[in-house]
Amino acid sequence: MNYFGVRELDVVVIGAGQAGLSAAYHLRRSGLEPDRDFVVLDHAPRPGGAWQFRWPSLTYGKVHGMHALPGMELAGADDSRPSSEVIGEYFDAYEHRFGLRVHRPVEVSAVREGDGGRLLVETSEGGYATRTLINATGTWDRPFWPRYPGQETFRGRQLHTANYPGPEEFAGQRLIVVGGGASGTQHLMEIADVAAATYWVTRRPPVFREGPFGEEQGRAAVAMVEDRVRRGLPPQSVVSVTGLPVTDAVRRAREQGILDRLPMFDRITPTGVVWDDGRAVEADAILWATGFRAAVDHLAPLKLREPGGGIRAEDTRAVRDGRVHLVGYGPSASTIGANRAGRAAVRSVRRLLDSAGRQETPASVPA
Repeated sequence: MNYFGVRELDVVVIGAGQAGLSAAYHLRRSGLEPDRDFVVLDHAPRPGGAWQFRWPSLTYGKVHGMHALPGMELAGADDSRPSSEVIGEYFDAYEHRFGLRVHRPVEVSAVREGDGGRLLVETSEGGYATRTLINATGTWDRPFWPRYPGQETFRGRQLHTANYPGPEEFAGQRLIVVGGGASGTQHLMEIADVAAATYWVTRRPPVFREGPFGEEQGRAAVAMVEDRVRRGLPPQSVVSVTGLPVTDAVRRAREQGILDRLPMFDRITPTGVVWDDGRAVEADAILWATGFRAAVDHLAPLKLREPGGGIRAEDTRAVRDGRVHLVGYGPSASTIGANRAGRAAVRSVRRLLDSAGRQETPASVPA
């Protein structure tokens, strides 16, 4: 078909991060061919998923729990190099090794009901009419910015983890970091070395986790996130329910007072923040390490959301439309979870295609 027309395919994968590449790998192993039977669309300019946008000071050695993609280990990486470079190169090599032919940069504007029981995927390179969809868009493109009274009056700089440049830009400044997750603590610990003052503000007291995080604890954390998704509530990240691991760096920061937490302020002023009890802090910048939400707005025409605000899913299938699979969503929003979800989604996709009369002999995937 014409490249700028509507092309008919069996599967469209949206997103080429960990979950999307895992799905593409298993699609090939199942006998489907890229650009003939399925296509992988990615809006990013180059391989690497969200990792390519991480700040330079987040070296590979600081990354916790990066699991290899299926079929190819990430070996011999230099812990001192930026994770954006290490993982970007790994994803690039992976795409080439398995011939995944990712289309980029491609923007997906909407997915809606098409003709003949297909889904119509509207993109910047034309339309795709597909039997099934694997959505692997993650969360990076939808940073969450809380709103507080007076926020628009602040004369300093406000930024989010999504556009955090690294610690050097805050040298000699007074900085407020908002958020009790892993990113907030990482930002604080490296900025404290160069800033005039840092303040840590969180809505709830942070939970620090001592000791190893075993398989049983991991299953319990994933189960909590899965329960929300089954009930149609917006998913929490797996990390948000596991607590903050206490490393040697965290211990030192706690001893030095860097991780002394303040409760959430009540208002923002032109020069800082204030609490209703009269406390006030002056600041040159506010860094919102307040997390991300699932980037699924392009699915809005399908009306998949439940009254609770989330998309209810069983395994990876959206309950309101079984042609749509969500990977890297909710319980699979971790590197190991994304791998498993990609495999599970493809098994379900193949069952649907085979039941519609599409029988294939599994293709050989490059070793």
